[in-house]
Amino acid sequence: MTSIYLIRHAEAEGNLYRIAQGQYDSNLTDRGWRQVRALERRFADVHIDAVYASDLYRTCATATAIYRPKGLPLHRVRELREICVGDWEQRTWGDIYRRDPEQMENFSFHPERWQVAGAETPRQVLDRALAAIREIARGSQGRTAAVFSHGYVIRLTLAALQGYTVEQLAQTPVGDNTAVSLIEAEGDDLRVAFRDDNSHLRTPEFLAGEKPRKRANGLEPGLYFEPLRLPEQGPWLAELVSAAWADAGQGRAFDRDRLLADAAARPTLVGYLGEEPVGLVQLGPENGWISLACIRPDCRKRGFGVQLIGQAVQHTRPRGGERLSVSLPAGSGAERFFRDCGFAPAAAEGGRAVWVKDIGFDPEILGGNASL
Repeated sequence: MTSIYLIRHAEAEGNLYRIAQGQYDSNLTDRGWRQVRALERRFADVHIDAVYASDLYRTCATATAIYRPKGLPLHRVRELREICVGDWEQRTWGDIYRRDPEQMENFSFHPERWQVAGAETPRQVLDRALAAIREIARGSQGRTAAVFSHGYVIRLTLAALQGYTVEQLAQTPVGDNTAVSLIEAEGDDLRVAFRDDNSHLRTPEFLAGEKPRKRANGLEPGLYFEPLRLPEQGPWLAELVSAAWADAGQGRAFDRDRLLADAAARPTLVGYLGEEPVGLVQLGPENGWISLACIRPDCRKRGFGVQLIGQAVQHTRPRGGERLSVSLPAGSGAERFFRDCGFAPAAAEGGRAVWVKDIGFDPEILGGNASL
């Protein structure tokens, strides 16, 4: 008998920042890397003969949990990629809900009706993924393989093997990040032995590092972002930042005129929930610097702030930036927020500290060619 562990990638930026990542290359989050370590502990005593992953960074990074400690090569398989969502790629779920609610409803509950320009159909995804898994099974006869793929791909595949049609996909469960399923193969016959097991994420060792989650699921609408519009948004902007300035204990006077001048000259994005502005992020003057990030006081502690960081990542990385930086006064109330978002203090001068967050890709994980 051939055994295939089918494993979803760890939490990635799109999951946390509520961005449709599809076939867009994104990094793992800090929590995602903790999940990778938990997965490594789970498979420490499990014999694996070969490791396969889609050629996207987040699956290859997750696969390090198995192929590195076991000294195995990683086989990258393009056909295991996540569904291409076409025009939805890299847009926030909040923007998609706002502009395309009918197709968002179809994506969640009626996949057979889902149509987006430039996207694959669920049937196309299922056909390529099943073909790849069958080929892996044929090449692994009598052995055990670990296969890393994506949430939608895995859900489609498991549903099909358990007798569900694409139209019935909404009746099947969604596996957590790093959830493990086991497929057993005899000849061309594939059967699901178990699915979506996340017991390695329920151990005391992993749970000790967990924090309360501020969102229900990865498709929650969240925010959408638009460029700041001056002068009509000037009064609102000044009021919001004035309150945030005081809360953060900036240690210097709030300069409304300078704020408005900076907002006109630097990339400044306003985050909306529905039609209500709830926060903003301002970038520059150098690539990778966050000059301002704040959430309306009555909208805090709802998971919106981290989405500002997501916009900074999306702005910085395509321009060659590999880290985010922010300057904070010593003892600022904002330190906890930035620490929770993965920043760490790197330098201090004149009563202020520069906090940085690495957003670059590991070149060793990026390297390699597709196989199969």
